[in-house]
Amino acid sequence: MRSAVLGIKALAVIGLVAGSFVLTKPGAAADQITITSWGGALQLAERQAWFEPFSKETGIAVTEDEYSGDAAKIRAMVESKSVTWDVVDGWTLWANQLCDAGLLERIDWTKLGLDRSRFIDGDKYDCGVPSFISSDVIAYDKDKLADGPKTIADLFDTKKFPGKRGLRKSAEVNLEWALIADGVPKQDVYKVLNTPEGVDRAFKKLDTIKKDIVWWEAGAQPPQLLADGQVVMTSAYNGRIYDANKNSGKHFEIMWDAQMSGMGNVWVIPAGGPRVDEAYKFIAYAASAQVQGTLTKYIPYGPANKDAMEFVSAESLPWLGNAPDNLVNAFQSDPAFWKDKGDDLNQRFTAWLAQ
Repeated sequence: MRSAVLGIKALAVIGLVAGSFVLTKPGAAADQITITSWGGALQLAERQAWFEPFSKETGIAVTEDEYSGDAAKIRAMVESKSVTWDVVDGWTLWANQLCDAGLLERIDWTKLGLDRSRFIDGDKYDCGVPSFISSDVIAYDKDKLADGPKTIADLFDTKKFPGKRGLRKSAEVNLEWALIADGVPKQDVYKVLNTPEGVDRAFKKLDTIKKDIVWWEAGAQPPQLLADGQVVMTSAYNGRIYDANKNSGKHFEIMWDAQMSGMGNVWVIPAGGPRVDEAYKFIAYAASAQVQGTLTKYIPYGPANKDAMEFVSAESLPWLGNAPDNLVNAFQSDPAFWKDKGDDLNQRFTAWLAQ
C-alpha cells in the first residue's frame, strides 16, 4: 500500500457537470478524499487523468490507496464501522453482491447529475457507476514467439505451443474460456456452465493444461511473466500490455479472440463512510464524458460513458477492448451469472487448485 496526498486548496463553489449538485466549501476535515484503486499502470493513468485534475479543480486533496480487487477489506471496514476508503475502483464481479448485503451506498443518479442510460451496463449496478471497460485477453511476446496464438483453443494446445501459460487465479474467465476452447458456442457458455455437467466439462478442459499454468493475481504480473520468459503466453488486462509496449519498449501482441469484454470497473462508495458527499463529487467528475474519455490518453481502457467515445485518444483506439474491430469475436461476461453462481464456482475452483 502507498499513499500520495495531493495539495490542498480552498474549495470554491463549483459545479462539475451540468445538472450535478454544487458544494460550497466544507469544513477542513472534508477537504480530502481517499480513493482506492488497483495500483500499477492503471492507477498511474487514473492519477493523471482523474485524481490530480480533480484535486486541482476542486481543492479537495486526494489520498490514494491500493488493493488487489479483493472485497474482503471493504466488508471488514463497513462491518466494523471503520470506513477509511471513500471511493473504490470496484470490480463488477462483486459489486452487486456487496450491494445486496448493504455494504455499499446505493447510487443516487439524480445527485450525480448524470444520465444512467448513457452508461454501458449502467442499469446492472445499483451501487456502482461504470468507469471504464477493460478486457481479459491472451498476450504473447512477438520477440520470442513470431507466430503466436490465433484462437482461444491455442491456449490449451500444448503441442502447438509448448511451455507455461499464465492465467489469473480465478474461476471467472478461465471456466468460460475452457468451454469455448472445448467447442461450446459463445452464446451457450453460461447455459452450459449453469449445469453440473458443464462445470465438470470446464474443469476437465482446464485439467489438460493445469501442470503448465503459472497463476497470477495482480495486473502487473502478466507483462513481467512475458518479459522474463516464464510463460509462452498469458492472460492479461489489455491496458497492461499496451503500457508495457509504450513505456517499457516491449513488443507484446494481443490475441483478441474470445476476449472477455464487459469486465469493466465501477466506482463504489463503501457504506457508512464519513465523506459520502465528496465521494459523489469525485464520481460525478470522473464519470463525466470528457473527463472519462481522457483516461485513454494514458491507458487503453474504453470509457463506459457512451458520450465519452468522442474524447478517446486516437492512438489508443486500436488497443481498446470495445473498439469495433476487437469486438468481432469477443465474449460478453455475465455479472448476473457470477452474482448467483460465483461463490459455488470459486469454492470448486479453490478445491481444484489444491488437488
